[in-house]
Amino acid sequence: MLEFLTLKPESFGLDITDSSLKIAKFKKKGRFLRLTSYLREEIKPGIIEEGEIKDEESLAKVIKDSVKNVKGERLKTNYVIASLPEEKAFLEVIQMPKMKEEELKEAVYFEAENYIPLPIDQVYLDFQIVPPVYDHLDHLDILIAAFPKKTVDPYVTVFKKAGLQPKVLEIESLAICRAIIKNGLSPFPLLVVDLGANRTSIIIFSGYSLKFSSLLPVSSQQLSLIISQGLKINFEEAELLKTKYGLGGKYKLKIKDGVEKEIEPGKLFEILSPYLENLSSQIKKYLDYYQTHIIHEHLTANIKVIDRIILCGGGANLKGIADFLSLRLKIPVELANPWINILEEPLKELPVLSYEESLTYTTALGLALRGTKE
Repeated sequence: MLEFLTLKPESFGLDITDSSLKIAKFKKKGRFLRLTSYLREEIKPGIIEEGEIKDEESLAKVIKDSVKNVKGERLKTNYVIASLPEEKAFLEVIQMPKMKEEELKEAVYFEAENYIPLPIDQVYLDFQIVPPVYDHLDHLDILIAAFPKKTVDPYVTVFKKAGLQPKVLEIESLAICRAIIKNGLSPFPLLVVDLGANRTSIIIFSGYSLKFSSLLPVSSQQLSLIISQGLKINFEEAELLKTKYGLGGKYKLKIKDGVEKEIEPGKLFEILSPYLENLSSQIKKYLDYYQTHIIHEHLTANIKVIDRIILCGGGANLKGIADFLSLRLKIPVELANPWINILEEPLKELPVLSYEESLTYTTALGLALRGTKE
């Protein structure tokens, strides 16, 4: 697996973005897992900006306090599997001749210089062999991942200041795919849209591996701000409208002075439509890119058409967004199930996080799931 630091002790997942952090930890329960510790905590603006840590001391304090205040069971380990910012990562699937394992590392490092837009001595580089679903290959497919040292080193420093030991540092998109793709295998190509608080990740996954990831300057918070401004309500009321009622229907909203404000049918759709149309057109570009540029898939039927789109992240809680995108893109769109590799099906007990909350915890759950496999 792709990793930058590895040890073997029990650990928890820590997802860090510009605006929040999320903690998740599992314990084994038979063949499945139980979420025992979790927390979401806001990070004040300016502490992290576009993935770069600007205030190490403040971030270390937020992390330290959050670890002490988790919901559920107290954390009894200081080993952490943490996310690194997607916007700083370099990911690429490359092809290499078949060779002995001891020769592969040196060859990959040499070849990676052709793909990474930084000198190799300025990045941390790791790779994994991507197994084919249908093995008829005369070569190896290798997923390489690199991060600038100037980005990674401050995260390691902050974790240590917070009293934590980083066990693995991982790209967000890898953790997301681990959480929502059953058994880590998709026989058909699929596209994942992570509608986060600060930006949206576009991820293409097929077979056993992530193939591509990119970012859009679109966010869940922008949705709420547009609603807030369009209806002249506060941000919290906009969040409620977005998640409870969504794009259709007629409803009344109790505003803070106790007065009910009636929202016209279709008003949210009218307000958000230009924004969602732009989102769908951006996703369409990636669908087209994949189907015209990805030529060496090794699936059983060698299918190159993306089979479906999966939504996760807090923005996926906008009711009606899956139907909207499905109609615009003419492809099935569904909400992710972050518990698919964690809980027994059918459910015998409900998880402590609601389904809506769990969509915002997708990366943290994927990180914590990695911890159970180490």
